[in-house]
Amino acid sequence: MRATDPSTDPTTVDPTGTPSTSSAEPTRRILLCGALVAAGGVTLVACGSGDDGKDKAPAADKVLGPVGEVPVGGGKVYDDAKVVVTQPAAGDFKAFTAVCTHQQCLVGSVSGGQIHCPCHGSSFDANTGAVLGGPAPRPLAAKSIVVTNGQVVLKPA
Repeated sequence: MRATDPSTDPTTVDPTGTPSTSSAEPTRRILLCGALVAAGGVTLVACGSGDDGKDKAPAADKVLGPVGEVPVGGGKVYDDAKVVVTQPAAGDFKAFTAVCTHQQCLVGSVSGGQIHCPCHGSSFDANTGAVLGGPAPRPLAAKSIVVTNGQVVLKPA
Protein backbone atom coordinates (compact mmCIF):
# COMPACT_ATOMS: atom_id res chain seq x y z
CA MET A 1 0.00 0.00 0.00
CA ARG A 2 1.23 3.44 -0.94
CA ALA A 3 1.03 6.43 1.37
CA THR A 4 -0.70 9.52 -0.02
CA ASP A 5 -1.17 13.07 1.11
CA PRO A 6 -4.92 13.51 1.92
CA SER A 7 -4.84 17.15 0.77
CA THR A 8 -3.93 16.10 -2.79
CA ASP A 9 -5.76 12.77 -2.98
CA PRO A 10 -9.05 13.14 -4.95
CA THR A 11 -10.53 10.24 -3.01
CA THR A 12 -11.43 11.29 0.49
CA VAL A 13 -13.47 9.80 3.27
CA ASP A 14 -16.39 11.80 4.57
CA PRO A 15 -17.18 11.86 8.31
CA THR A 16 -19.43 8.78 7.96
CA GLY A 17 -16.54 6.76 6.61
CA THR A 18 -17.87 6.56 3.03
CA PRO A 19 -15.25 7.18 0.36
CA SER A 20 -16.17 9.79 -2.25
CA THR A 21 -14.51 11.51 -5.17
CA SER A 22 -14.88 15.21 -5.66
CA SER A 23 -15.13 14.81 -9.44
CA ALA A 24 -18.18 12.51 -9.24
CA GLU A 25 -20.36 14.88 -7.22
CA PRO A 26 -21.89 17.94 -8.89
CA THR A 27 -21.18 21.22 -7.21
CA ARG A 28 -23.77 23.87 -6.48
CA ARG A 29 -22.23 25.96 -9.27
CA ILE A 30 -22.75 23.17 -11.82
CA LEU A 31 -26.32 22.56 -10.66
CA LEU A 32 -27.12 26.28 -10.77
CA CYS A 33 -25.64 26.65 -14.27
CA GLY A 34 -27.64 23.65 -15.47
CA ALA A 35 -30.83 25.11 -14.04
CA LEU A 36 -30.18 28.45 -15.73
CA VAL A 37 -29.55 26.80 -19.09
CA ALA A 38 -32.76 24.78 -18.75
CA ALA A 39 -34.76 27.88 -17.79
CA GLY A 40 -33.33 29.78 -20.76
CA GLY A 41 -34.41 27.01 -23.11
CA VAL A 42 -37.95 27.11 -21.72
CA THR A 43 -38.01 30.89 -22.17
CA LEU A 44 -36.92 30.62 -25.80
CA VAL A 45 -39.57 28.02 -26.51
CA ALA A 46 -42.22 30.20 -24.86
CA CYS A 47 -41.19 33.21 -26.97
CA GLY A 48 -41.77 31.43 -30.26
CA SER A 49 -45.22 32.16 -31.59
CA GLY A 50 -45.36 29.16 -33.86
CA ASP A 51 -47.22 31.38 -36.34
CA ASP A 52 -45.84 30.91 -39.81
CA GLY A 53 -48.54 33.09 -41.42
CA LYS A 54 -49.92 30.25 -43.55
CA ASP A 55 -53.27 30.10 -41.76
CA LYS A 56 -54.07 33.81 -41.99
CA ALA A 57 -56.79 34.92 -44.35
CA PRO A 58 -55.78 37.75 -46.67
CA ALA A 59 -56.84 41.20 -45.52
CA ALA A 60 -60.11 42.28 -47.06
CA ASP A 61 -61.00 45.46 -48.88
CA LYS A 62 -62.84 47.99 -46.69
CA VAL A 63 -65.67 50.09 -48.05
CA LEU A 64 -65.22 53.58 -46.66
CA GLY A 65 -68.34 55.21 -48.06
CA PRO A 66 -69.98 56.75 -51.11
CA VAL A 67 -67.95 59.03 -53.38
CA GLY A 68 -70.51 61.77 -52.73
CA GLU A 69 -69.09 62.15 -49.20
CA VAL A 70 -65.78 63.39 -50.63
CA PRO A 71 -66.22 66.92 -52.02
CA VAL A 72 -64.22 68.16 -55.02
CA GLY A 73 -61.39 70.34 -53.71
CA GLY A 74 -61.85 68.87 -50.22
CA GLY A 75 -61.94 65.52 -48.54
CA LYS A 76 -63.26 63.33 -45.79
CA VAL A 77 -61.54 61.83 -42.74
CA TYR A 78 -62.61 58.25 -41.97
CA ASP A 79 -61.72 58.03 -38.28
CA ASP A 80 -62.38 54.32 -37.85
CA ALA A 81 -60.09 53.37 -40.76
CA LYS A 82 -57.59 56.17 -39.93
CA VAL A 83 -57.65 57.28 -43.56
CA VAL A 84 -58.26 60.65 -45.19
CA VAL A 85 -59.62 60.62 -48.76
CA THR A 86 -59.33 63.74 -50.90
CA GLN A 87 -60.64 64.74 -54.32
CA PRO A 88 -58.30 67.45 -55.61
CA ALA A 89 -60.06 67.45 -59.01
CA ALA A 90 -63.38 65.94 -60.08
CA GLY A 91 -63.03 62.14 -60.22
CA ASP A 92 -59.42 62.18 -58.95
CA PHE A 93 -59.39 60.49 -55.52
CA LYS A 94 -56.34 60.28 -53.27
CA ALA A 95 -55.95 58.61 -49.90
CA PHE A 96 -53.45 59.02 -47.08
CA THR A 97 -53.04 57.87 -43.52
CA ALA A 98 -55.04 60.17 -41.28
CA VAL A 99 -52.37 59.88 -38.56
CA CYS A 100 -50.28 63.06 -38.35
CA THR A 101 -46.55 62.42 -38.46
CA HIS A 102 -45.92 64.91 -35.64
CA GLN A 103 -47.54 63.29 -32.60
CA GLN A 104 -49.93 60.79 -34.17
CA CYS A 105 -53.12 62.81 -33.76
CA LEU A 106 -55.81 62.16 -36.35
CA VAL A 107 -56.10 64.90 -38.93
CA GLY A 108 -59.36 66.75 -38.63
CA SER A 109 -60.40 68.31 -41.91
CA VAL A 110 -59.66 68.98 -45.56
CA SER A 111 -60.18 72.41 -47.13
CA GLY A 112 -58.48 74.75 -49.57
CA GLY A 113 -56.38 71.90 -50.98
CA GLN A 114 -54.91 71.14 -47.54
CA ILE A 115 -55.32 68.44 -44.91
CA HIS A 116 -55.31 70.03 -41.45
CA CYS A 117 -54.24 68.53 -38.13
CA PRO A 118 -56.08 70.16 -35.22
CA CYS A 119 -53.54 69.18 -32.55
CA HIS A 120 -50.55 71.38 -33.42
CA GLY A 121 -51.44 73.07 -36.70
CA SER A 122 -49.61 70.88 -39.21
CA SER A 123 -50.94 71.00 -42.77
CA PHE A 124 -50.44 68.66 -45.71
CA ASP A 125 -51.00 68.87 -49.46
CA ALA A 126 -54.34 67.21 -50.28
CA ASN A 127 -52.95 65.95 -53.61
CA THR A 128 -49.60 64.51 -52.43
CA GLY A 129 -49.65 64.31 -48.63
CA ALA A 130 -46.51 66.51 -48.50
CA VAL A 131 -45.96 68.70 -45.44
CA LEU A 132 -47.00 72.30 -46.13
CA GLY A 133 -46.64 73.57 -42.56
CA GLY A 134 -45.04 72.07 -39.46
CA PRO A 135 -44.37 70.85 -36.94
CA ALA A 136 -45.00 67.56 -38.81
CA PRO A 137 -41.62 66.17 -39.88
CA ARG A 138 -42.77 63.86 -42.71
CA PRO A 139 -45.56 63.65 -45.30
CA LEU A 140 -48.66 61.54 -44.79
CA ALA A 141 -48.19 58.05 -46.22
CA ALA A 142 -50.30 57.26 -49.29
CA LYS A 143 -52.95 54.56 -49.05
CA SER A 144 -54.37 52.50 -51.89
CA ILE A 145 -58.03 53.06 -52.78
CA VAL A 146 -60.34 52.31 -55.69
CA VAL A 147 -63.78 53.58 -56.60
CA THR A 148 -66.18 50.71 -57.23
CA ASN A 149 -69.93 51.05 -57.80
CA GLY A 150 -69.89 54.60 -56.45
CA GLN A 151 -68.07 53.55 -53.26
CA VAL A 152 -64.57 54.49 -52.06
CA VAL A 153 -62.84 51.21 -51.20
CA LEU A 154 -59.61 50.98 -49.18
CA LYS A 155 -57.30 48.23 -50.41
CA PRO A 156 -55.30 46.24 -47.83
CA ALA A 157 -51.71 47.32 -47.26
